[in-house]
Amino acid sequence: MKMVLAMFACLIAVLLGLLLLLLIGVETGPAGLLVGMLVASLPVPFYVMLILWIDRYESEPLWMLVTAFFWGALVAVFIAFILNTAGHVFVTVATRDENAGAAFAAVISAPIVEETAKALILFIFFFWKKDEFDGILDGIVYAGMVALGFAMTENIQYYGKAVLRGGLEDLTGTFIIRGTLAPFSHPLFTSMTGIGLGWARQSKSSAIKLIAPVAGFLLAIFLHAAWNGSAVIFGGLGLLITYLILMVPALIATLMAVYFGWRREGNVVREHLYADYQRGLFTPQEYERLCSVRGRMGSSMNALTSRGYRAWRDRMRYNQIASELAFHRSRTVRGIVSGEQPAHEREAEYLQLLQDLSRRLQTR
Repeated sequence: MKMVLAMFACLIAVLLGLLLLLLIGVETGPAGLLVGMLVASLPVPFYVMLILWIDRYESEPLWMLVTAFFWGALVAVFIAFILNTAGHVFVTVATRDENAGAAFAAVISAPIVEETAKALILFIFFFWKKDEFDGILDGIVYAGMVALGFAMTENIQYYGKAVLRGGLEDLTGTFIIRGTLAPFSHPLFTSMTGIGLGWARQSKSSAIKLIAPVAGFLLAIFLHAAWNGSAVIFGGLGLLITYLILMVPALIATLMAVYFGWRREGNVVREHLYADYQRGLFTPQEYERLCSVRGRMGSSMNALTSRGYRAWRDRMRYNQIASELAFHRSRTVRGIVSGEQPAHEREAEYLQLLQDLSRRLQTR
């Protein structure tokens, strides 16, 4: 039944994506659409790898990352396109002023509608996949993926219109602004929602569990509105000032959240693998490597350079399983995992996998 529902959801998402491309193609023309799709896709792999690199301890399931990305690229963009266009038309007709309609769509409608559409999948993951949404880092990773998908599809429209409007010269200028100078804007906005949800997940405070997701979501809307509003109201100079006094500090704050998220997750691993270290499952050196980002990266690189790809793959898998064991125990202690017997069986599976991988690493 779950498989049928998943396939049905995928078909709906693809249908919405195709319909959206058709609507964009009507605005840009076939040539603009094809060029826009190509240029918008070019930087995506780099930014995806950058976001995935953040998740150093417990990598998220591939299917959830893919779901987040394509939710942003297909579903969220479709919702935003329809509602923003409707708001634009409504205000234009009501005020008989095209500029008023455009300003409303950019400054009021887009921040609310787009951040809501992107946040939907984050809230679904938060409530439905509690075992894969452990804290702030997970929130940033999922938010980054959904926002990258959204930005990619949105850029198809911008690049296609640039081709239609001014050819290669206009396309180059648009790409420099949207693809290089401000590629992190959507991920940064939506990361506020992800941070709020992640903070709620890892906190023991009832107040934070209630307030943090709402505050993060509202902050995402505020940053989005300030970014769009500065361009609409003050033009390029306003955009530059907002970039320097608001976006750069927000990015620095997000990077600090990543750093402290690494420290927290390292402490989770240290605390919940200590018993295994004491009984000899890990050597002192191996235990220390598992508890730090630098140690994990060093052990993986050493396996790759000294023993090849298979050893590197086993080492990466070993690090991942060790983290999953630690976070599984953490969730069990916090009451997120229900059922003593299933929790015990899952822990036993992790321990068996670690022992098997350890033997393989020792024989390579």
